[in-house]
Amino acid sequence: MKKLSNYRRFFSESAFWGKLRRFASAAGVKTVYSALLLYYAFKRDETPAWAKRSIVGVLGYLITPLDVLPDLTPLVGYTDDIGVLGMCLVMVAAYINDDVRMQAREHLARWFPSVQESDLIEVEEKL
Repeated sequence: MKKLSNYRRFFSESAFWGKLRRFASAAGVKTVYSALLLYYAFKRDETPAWAKRSIVGVLGYLITPLDVLPDLTPLVGYTDDIGVLGMCLVMVAAYINDDVRMQAREHLARWFPSVQESDLIEVEEKL
């Protein structure tokens, strides 16, 4: 797999939101919640530059249509995305605070009104 830093060029806020809007239901709650946690951690002033670079690389990987497993098939196509999102969550966990969680949960509720708390807790247990 290419270095994740190669995917930074694919990241922009408009591309990120567009991808999530189009593929939220196919990607699933855990993938979208993970991406939102990273996005809101990226937006924090307190998040250091190294963490922001990592986040941008991972979110760029999520956005690009040229990843290892194409995102065309539900579940299988997002397996690699879930893996890199999870890896980055662990790396930047110290910068995902209650405010980041709240923002991510509020946004997630717009796309998944009946989200299961257990799905969110499963993601948060990686932190």
